[in-house]
Amino acid sequence: MNISSPIKDQVDAVEWAARCELAALYRMLAHFRMTDLIYTHISLRIPGPEHHFLINSYGRMFSEMRASDLVRIDVDGRPVSGDTREVNEAGFVIHSAIHQAREDLVCVIHTHTAAGMAVACLKEGLMPLTQHALKFYGHLAYHDYEGVALDLDERERLVADLGDKRAMILRNHGLLVAGRNVAEAFDHIYYLERACQAQVAALSGGQELHIPSEAVRQHTAAQFEMDKPPHPILDTAWEAVKREMKLDQTDVYT
Repeated sequence: MNISSPIKDQVDAVEWAARCELAALYRMLAHFRMTDLIYTHISLRIPGPEHHFLINSYGRMFSEMRASDLVRIDVDGRPVSGDTREVNEAGFVIHSAIHQAREDLVCVIHTHTAAGMAVACLKEGLMPLTQHALKFYGHLAYHDYEGVALDLDERERLVADLGDKRAMILRNHGLLVAGRNVAEAFDHIYYLERACQAQVAALSGGQELHIPSEAVRQHTAAQFEMDKPPHPILDTAWEAVKREMKLDQTDVYT
């Protein structure tokens, strides 16, 4: 049964555009192997005073996500507009915390990749070993593991630990990033994941590691200009990935 027409006809153009961008982002994380069956989440806040956001309907694989598969929920985790599809409770807790507290961040990504979880288990966390890692030098937060994120009280601690940053390692758990737009969020998770992969590979070599000096670390971090508005090149990269994946030839926008 084709459900795309009813969904598209029931929402305004702003929400439909947001659905299309978020569905594309789900497909991208599947393409780059950042999925964990049906259990991780990406969310996107819809413009408006309600602070509603879109998240995946529970049970859909990232590789099959479509714009019509996303569920619009409120800050209490309740689907709106009569939608009865289920969303993951743990996903709601993590994402709602950031969407409520950070007006500047609209897109939130949480992953359980092997490399991300491995680095999350290290006491030192992400080490300043590579250019990718140095992008986050001084811009990375940490949140201690408290069990499966089902406790609403954890939202306060998660937000406090995130502070004013846009990337965080959830210790013994995985990675969390947020962006001021979809392209920035994708950029953050792509490079944080690659930094974790490189660190795991470097540590596996069993050789002494070379770590850049503090001056070089700070200089490189400043070159990435994380504190400035998103650079237009992020949109260019975002569109390039969509072309590479030929998303316009799939059912993602239905």
